[in-house]
Amino acid sequence: MPGFIKAYVRFMDRISFWTGLFAMYLVFALLGILLLASFMKVFFLPLNWTVEMAQFVMASYYLLGGAWTLREGEHVRMDLVYGGWPVRRQAKVDLFTNLAMIAFLVLLLYGGVSSTVYAIEYGERSFSPWRPYMWPVKVVLTFGILLTLLQAIAIFFKDWAAARGETLP
Repeated sequence: MPGFIKAYVRFMDRISFWTGLFAMYLVFALLGILLLASFMKVFFLPLNWTVEMAQFVMASYYLLGGAWTLREGEHVRMDLVYGGWPVRRQAKVDLFTNLAMIAFLVLLLYGGVSSTVYAIEYGERSFSPWRPYMWPVKVVLTFGILLTLLQAIAIFFKDWAAARGETLP
């Protein structure tokens, strides 16, 4: 494999690790928001922003963690037949499935970017009583999709190398 591909894979693995680590800690923010909501509802007046903020944090957690999940190979896979194949055969099959995943992520990124641009251009707000601007969460979600796409490309290169009998870091 050329050196720039190896460097790209190492770089994306590092970026995916750190964003996954950040996303992991978003669970604590989510926990704090939900505990505050519960406390306020029981002892005082309920806050109108906590449920929607929890949804935003959960969506960010999910999409920012996507690249890390790909990096670690933790996505769901049906290994009934696949698991018994040699590594090179698995890598060849993965090349085709990765292309489908990359195509899906490109379409998802296109939708995310257009939705984010719309939210920024028109000052889109939520329809809830809290009415937050939607562009900050859409930027985070689109960034998570971009990172997942870039990591999927790195996984494609790893599978390409494995199909050739090589290994990438």
